[in-house]
Amino acid sequence: MTDKTPEAKLLVVDDEPNIRELLATSLRFAGFDVAAAANGREALDIAEKFQPDLAVLDVMLPDMDGFTVTRRLRASGKHFPVLFLTARDDTDDKITGLTVGGDDYVTKPFSLDEVVARIKAVLRRTAPYDDEDAVIRIDNLELDDDAHEVRHEGEIIELSPTEFKLLRYLMMNPNRVLSKQQILDHVWEYNFNGDASIVESYISYLRRKIESGAEGAPAIQTKRGVGYVLQTWERRQRSQGATPSS
Repeated sequence: MTDKTPEAKLLVVDDEPNIRELLATSLRFAGFDVAAAANGREALDIAEKFQPDLAVLDVMLPDMDGFTVTRRLRASGKHFPVLFLTARDDTDDKITGLTVGGDDYVTKPFSLDEVVARIKAVLRRTAPYDDEDAVIRIDNLELDDDAHEVRHEGEIIELSPTEFKLLRYLMMNPNRVLSKQQILDHVWEYNFNGDASIVESYISYLRRKIESGAEGAPAIQTKRGVGYVLQTWERRQRSQGATPSS
């Protein structure tokens, strides 16, 4: 018998026994260490003891919805990524999920191959970097890979793992327009066609977080029909016809 280190520790949360068991068994077969929970309260208890690397979390649970579970996880200092399972392709659900710090979605009914692919993509994009500078600075905005923190003038800006990677990609390409497809390829790392609308949603929430009262910080601009660009403070001042102060 050979011991193989699991690819990651996953928490599967679904109140339907058949789905829960199918997911847990399939993900173990795919090389993951899996713990399962049937409701939100059980999920919170297991997350405390199991310390998962990612949660596959059903939105509709009998005691509290998946969004409430995620809020409580974040409030307790647990910031591992969350992949939501939703019974319908509901835009409101997606927006709520982004607000509470979700990282991706799979709509029921789903294929197991898609679930595994999305889990691996989320784990790749939330993994720490070890091949580039740990700290990136653009104007008054600073992103620290090692600490997994973003700060504006010393104040921490709370970001989900996917928001963090999206901002990192934008900061690595200041003043360069990036298409939705480029962002999907580099941030979501899908090996299948991803939903470009998820880029719009993440850009919207990221924009609010980094631009709220952030004078002197870069801003995310929309180039209609092209994509998005993180403009430096100086470039914005120049485009507005003002002379940046020294």
